[in-house]
Amino acid sequence: MTEIPNWHIAGEWFDNCSCAVPCPCTFAQAPDNGACESVLFWHIESGHYGDIALGGLSFVRVGRWEGDLWAGKVRGTAGLFVDERADERQAEVLPRIFGGAAGGFPGKVAALFAEGREIRGVERARITFEIAPDHAHWGTEIAGKVKAWAKALVGPTSVPGKYPQLLYAPGSETGPGEIVTWGKSTLCSVDAFGFNYAWTTNSSKHIPFDWNGP
Repeated sequence: MTEIPNWHIAGEWFDNCSCAVPCPCTFAQAPDNGACESVLFWHIESGHYGDIALGGLSFVRVGRWEGDLWAGKVRGTAGLFVDERADERQAEVLPRIFGGAAGGFPGKVAALFAEGREIRGVERARITFEIAPDHAHWGTEIAGKVKAWAKALVGPTSVPGKYPQLLYAPGSETGPGEIVTWGKSTLCSVDAFGFNYAWTTNSSKHIPFDWNGP
């Protein structure tokens, strides 16, 4: 078994999913209708895996899971996109980290898929993204395959420049204590790895992440 080196990554994460606002996963509940189709995006602002620098790279997962994730009764299917700018070593360790094989918080999430996970493939891709500094909007695209854009929720009682956030979410996908900013999809479409879905006005959220290895 390959020894896992010391590692740490920190950055920004968001998702667009098929559930209605607000995403029940964040409250440690089962997804709407028992299943979730989603786009998950990570951008590493700083980090390393042993002596491999990872800052500036992005990673996208598309797919579907069925069941209650946080109850550990879930089966998932996914396809992975690795930033085309990653060199050979970086491209090797990114799926290892985000897939949970390198431990840390992603390893705890991977262990919840007790009923099985299927990875349909891993592709290099030019991943573009935009995250507003005040989290007013966020999104990512992979030409011809993925479009996932969202705006922070606003309404008749919104304070200008302020957006709804949640502290101490019981089901935060990036770990305890992070701040969730609530959003709503303006566009989310996937045509890759055998997945083909599209919707607007469904749930989206932004959460920072800060992970260490075991």
